[in-house]
Parts: sequence; C-alpha cells; structure tokens
Amino acid sequence: MDIKTRILKELKNTDTYVSGQDICEKCGVSRTAVWKVINQLKNEGYEIDSVTNKGYKILETPDILSKSEIESVIEDGSIVKDIIYFDETDSTNTRAKLLGEEGAVSGTLVVADCQNMGKGRRGRSFSSPAGQSIYMTLLLRPDTSPSKASMITILSAMAVRSALSEVCGIEGLIKWPNDIVADGRKLCGILTEMSAELTKINYVVVGIGINVNNEKMPEDIEKIAVSARMLTGKKQKRSLIIGSVCKWFNIYYNKFIETSDLSLLKDEYNRYLIHMNKEVEIIRDNKKYRAKSLGLADDGELLIEKDGKPETVMSGEVSVRGVYGYV
Repeated sequence: MDIKTRILKELKNTDTYVSGQDICEKCGVSRTAVWKVINQLKNEGYEIDSVTNKGYKILETPDILSKSEIESVIEDGSIVKDIIYFDETDSTNTRAKLLGEEGAVSGTLVVADCQNMGKGRRGRSFSSPAGQSIYMTLLLRPDTSPSKASMITILSAMAVRSALSEVCGIEGLIKWPNDIVADGRKLCGILTEMSAELTKINYVVVGIGINVNNEKMPEDIEKIAVSARMLTGKKQKRSLIIGSVCKWFNIYYNKFIETSDLSLLKDEYNRYLIHMNKEVEIIRDNKKYRAKSLGLADDGELLIEKDGKPETVMSGEVSVRGVYGYV
C-alpha cells in the first residue's frame, strides 16, 4: 500500500480531524509528504478541510476511481491482493487474462473507468463510457477442478446483489444464472472465462459490469437495462460498490471453496431468484418449451419441473427466460 493510500485510509477512518503529526507517525512519512498528498487529493476532487492545530478532515468524497481510492475501500484480509487500475483499456477481462498468463497472483483485481472493447457473452463487444459504470475483473487461481469453475459465476451474482443492497439500498433479484434485475430490468452483467488443463485450472477471470451512474440507457436497451442512479434518483460512489462486491465475494467464495459446490449458498441464492417456483421458458437447441423453475442445484444447474418430472438445465447449454418479458 503506497503512502497516498495509507493517508487516504487514515482520513476516511475517522469522523473527526486528524492532525498532520498523527498521520506522519502512523504512516511513517514527513510533514512535507503529508502536505503533498493532501494537495494531490484535493486536486483529484476530494473535499478536505484543513484547520490549524486540528489537522485534516474529509468532508466529501466524490465519485472517484483510482488505484488509491479502490485500495482505501478494500477490507483487511480481503480476497483482493493486488489492484491494477486503468483510466481506459480495451477490456478488463482481456487485461486480467494477460496478467494471468504472466503469473499475476490470485486475487488480482483489474478496474477501468472506461472500456473501449468490453466483452459480453458469445463474443459480443461493446463500448463502456467513462464516469458512469463499474468495469472490474477478478483473477483467481482456485484449487478445484475445471468442471466446477462455472459455479464462481453464481456466487459473483450473489456478491453483486448483496453489494447493491448494502451500498445503494437496491433490493435486486437474480435471473439465473447471473443477471441482477431490479424494476424488471438488468443492472449487471457477469462474464467468467477460464484457462485450464484437463484436471487443473490455471486461472479464472470474473468480469463484472454494473450500470451505476447512467442517467438513461441507450434507446436500443432502455426497456431491458437500468442503472443504480435511475433506480435511486441519486449519484452513487462506484468505489464503495466495488469494495462491497469484493467483501461479499470473499464471503461467498470461501463457502464455495469449503465444499467445492454451492450447497452452503443455494438457499440464499434461491431467496433472491426472480423466477423461483414460477413458469419459465427454456430455449435449447433452437427449441422452446415451458417449465417450472424449482431453484438452484448444488452444482449450479437450474432445477426445473417439466411435464410433472424434475430435470436440470445447465448454464451455457440453454437460455432461461420469463414467460412475460425480460425476466
């Protein structure tokens, strides 16, 4: 953790003024170094009050994304071990995969303010403008079989849902397997990619895109997509959401690693499954049929009832849609 991050954390962790001398002693730096960092933070947009004989106090933290800001909201003991930040990049998933090939540690978090070649399912690409949304990818090296990697997508959705509830007060629901839905529209997209051998995972990258401060959505997706700002009526701080996603991901990931399945998570997942015990449309091999959704299985498949008989469907093999509209 660099000096800037340590000073920022000291300022954030108190509701009162912190003297320059206290900061010097806690961070092991000179008064001049403190003064320089404070001015740098002010220039970045942090509203910091300076009072003689009292010290410094953060009055307002705007919606800023930077390596130091993100580091300042990551809890001690987090799954996040390193942070790579870009003002602009092609795709955080692409960056994370390159880092994975280069030997980056498990727990490397890649964040960008802007993507110019964002990646979606089935190879779709899209532009992701700056200052609006969250584009983050977590690199992991789980000690489990490649067949279980898809389950990480499920717990990622749970982490995003919990973070949006905690930070924004948005009680979203989950559309199996990993879409977060509120007001009948999609808030988040998750793309998990893997490099593996026959019995060993080299790395997994979990890409998460969350619509945060968009004031409106593009016309072609306005009926199926929504942002946190549109739902709450106020601008949200993306770094706080990122920190919360990482916190909840850590909790859910540890439960997954403990059992190598979703048995400890499926009950919570099913509480927020938007089509739990409802009729859904299954699309498989260009054929459609209706069935009743019965919730998540231990292995991440969706349990359904078709013609009175239980079956399972696998993510990637089928598409599940609500009978009426997107959800």
